[in-house]
Amino acid sequence: MPRRFRRHNPDMKQKYDALITAGKPPKVALTAIIRKLGILANALLRDNRKWAEISP
Repeated sequence: MPRRFRRHNPDMKQKYDALITAGKPPKVALTAIIRKLGILANALLRDNRKWAEISP
């Protein structure tokens, strides 16, 4: 279930693949991506914005 980000968010997939290429274990890379998603969700809520695939 948590690895669904690869299908729906190309930026996170690219970051995940970069971590794997750098030699990080899959669980460590997945934890880093989940943390990034949490930070993103918090920023969107804080700024009262909706998520957009293309950054402004």
